[in-house]
Amino acid sequence: MKEIINVLLVEDEEVLSTIIKETLELRGFSFSIAKNGVEGWEQFQRKKPDICIVDIMMPRKDGYSLVEDIRIVDHLTPIIFLTAKNEIADVLKGLKIGADDYMKKPFSLEELILRIQKLVRRKYVHSDQATSKTCDKNIIVGNFQFNRHRLELTFEQKSVNLSQRESELLDLLIQNKNQLLDRNKALLLLWGDNNQFTARSMDVYITRLRKYLSADPAVEILSIRNKGFKLID
Repeated sequence: MKEIINVLLVEDEEVLSTIIKETLELRGFSFSIAKNGVEGWEQFQRKKPDICIVDIMMPRKDGYSLVEDIRIVDHLTPIIFLTAKNEIADVLKGLKIGADDYMKKPFSLEELILRIQKLVRRKYVHSDQATSKTCDKNIIVGNFQFNRHRLELTFEQKSVNLSQRESELLDLLIQNKNQLLDRNKALLLLWGDNNQFTARSMDVYITRLRKYLSADPAVEILSIRNKGFKLID
């Protein structure tokens, strides 16, 4: 992982931004702040950060819209949503459009730092592997070719770029192909928690993977009620 992590915080609460900035800079992070989604998009393009922390409710351009724009051009950079919203639907919407994680205000700065380090570590593990010769090895699933290091799923010469979390979940399903992938095991391995929010989050990613895999009728992700999932090939 990089020695200095470059963070882009997109947050309109000045006091909170200052606290996060000062705390992370003391811990050796490089830091940029944008006050709204428009500034956030400009800084993302200019700074090329290692990770983005994005508030949902902001003036001019909200966090949802910003993340949608980022994901059009970049599927790899991790994104954490900051939200004061308590409804599961709001969190799920953020995950559906491409966020990797979320934190509810108020939150622990130490926890935020740990989540940043974990997501950036994953990003650079994928990047390092993608530049090695081993990254050329594809995993065959039905008529698909899956390259977990490039976060790429290919069917009949048409490729889909997966998010980190989509790729990790598909990789886990493939490791347990034609066997039950226990729901709690998957949650703890990928999210580190098996609460209501992470469980619903995983369901979102399963739905997205089913959509990608629907091009081949021979490949299917089965839901085993109250137990988990099974990838059939």
